Amino acid sequence: MAADPAPAASRPILGLSGEHILLAGLFLYVGILVALPLGRLFSEALRPDASGAILGVFFDSLANRAVSRALGNTVITSLAATALSVAIGTLAAIALRLTDMPGRTALMFLMLMPMLIPSQISALAWIELSGPSSPLLNLAGLAPPPGTTNPLYSMGGIIWVMGLEHAPLVLLAVAAGMAAVPRDLIEAGRIVGARPWRLLVSIVLPALGPSILAGAALSFVSAIGNFGVPALLGIPGRVTVLTTLIYQRLNGFGPSVLGQVATVALVLVGLAAIGLGVRAFASRFAAAPLDRTGAPLEPFRLGRFRAPAALAFWMLAILIAILPLVALIASALVPALGVRLSLETLSLANFEAVLRNPAIARAFSNSFFLALATAIICAAVSVPLAYLSVVRKNPLAWLLDALADAPYAVPGTVVALATIIVFLPPLPVLGISIYGTFWIVLVAYLSRFLLLALRPVGASLASMDRALDEVGRIVGAHSLSRLVFIVLPIALPSALAGALLIFMTAINELTLSALLWSTGTETLGVMVFFLQYEGNSPSAAALASVIVVFTLGLALVIDLIGRRFVPGVVPWQVR
Repeated sequence: MAADPAPAASRPILGLSGEHILLAGLFLYVGILVALPLGRLFSEALRPDASGAILGVFFDSLANRAVSRALGNTVITSLAATALSVAIGTLAAIALRLTDMPGRTALMFLMLMPMLIPSQISALAWIELSGPSSPLLNLAGLAPPPGTTNPLYSMGGIIWVMGLEHAPLVLLAVAAGMAAVPRDLIEAGRIVGARPWRLLVSIVLPALGPSILAGAALSFVSAIGNFGVPALLGIPGRVTVLTTLIYQRLNGFGPSVLGQVATVALVLVGLAAIGLGVRAFASRFAAAPLDRTGAPLEPFRLGRFRAPAALAFWMLAILIAILPLVALIASALVPALGVRLSLETLSLANFEAVLRNPAIARAFSNSFFLALATAIICAAVSVPLAYLSVVRKNPLAWLLDALADAPYAVPGTVVALATIIVFLPPLPVLGISIYGTFWIVLVAYLSRFLLLALRPVGASLASMDRALDEVGRIVGAHSLSRLVFIVLPIALPSALAGALLIFMTAINELTLSALLWSTGTETLGVMVFFLQYEGNSPSAAALASVIVVFTLGLALVIDLIGRRFVPGVVPWQVR
């Protein structure tokens, strides 16, 4: 008896299976948008110089005094900001997770707020809080004398703002590492009468060491790639770091200095690789829980120090999260720079001017559609890529999955520069260049933000029963059918959460668009930066205030979706 023919659904299309078609599309996406730009960046930085000397461009650029000075400033500010982040983040994690201090939920939200606010807006808020024209300081009679330089226009200002901005990264890493704290040893210590501080020093902190180190490494990598804070505080204060040096060189000399700035970008990649290596090393130890019971730790009772500790943390949280934003809004409510805020001077004119400004309306439209397109495309790509790498265990898909980490791991300035190198020349066949257009910004976004959707989807599919996919294959469903009818319903909530996270991140983005924008393709991040850069602080504050309200509202939506459908996916949620 002849064997039954294969079901129609399982027959290959043009000799290719559905899995091969998916792999081909994913290979093109990751290859063109990720591997090719980063590869070209390396080749541009490591090419011979005009005399033919091997690595001549690289060594000539490193010998430049401006580059060495920027490298030193980058290392100093990043290490110092990391130390501040570790101190604040570790203290907050221990206080809010291991003590009975009142108001911990609200305090946790406030301590995590800096990670929700774009870096350029954080810097602007601190500028409005601390300068001679600060409405809040003027109201209290504490403002520096008129005409004096804002104290944050300095290396110390950069360290302060970046340290506060990245402290939530350490807080989250340490809070997630609480599972490594040996509950049985703590209980034994309590039984024999050990004081809480002794348990903290001898048991808790050593157990949290790998998590603290992992958080510190992540904070360091974020600091070396930060553009918004050094641009708004460092450029006026003449403190140049590597990210702002790349911006200033490209802004001043254009594509003619691509080889030089590619070398600077390569130095940034090297620094990021060191930080990520430390994080990977620390995470190996942080991932192994020492307490096998799964029971939460009994909070340390603060006793008579409970109220003073809560008061101190509320003051810290207000300083970090509330005062800068209040100063930002207050600056937007005065009619001109330096005017004292009062009921008589209170004005919405800056908000009206911002909302009527055609360039800002265009920037909002550009940012909205860039963020929306990036969110939809990245979420759509993440599902088949995670399916093939996590469920099907395809080696090529696994490699593409690993490559997708690179654009988010390296500083955004590096991604923007790599995109310019590849897409500056005319495209093959079409004969046109997308440099200076809306499309080059979208290309950079699609490369940079894929990971934000891929990791949540991959985590959800990792818990999927692979037997479901095998049953579908046995009954004749090809890969595309199994992807649509079996995998997609499981991955959809995580893909939606990832898409919203991408949208929130991309709509406020500055690092990429600062190097890629041109007239007509401005984004909201670029407009805030240039309004402040041109001296129009009240309008910059008004636009930034609108962005903050929008961002916090979107974060609330993402938080609700994350808690309801995909717990553990949203990065600021601590279980």
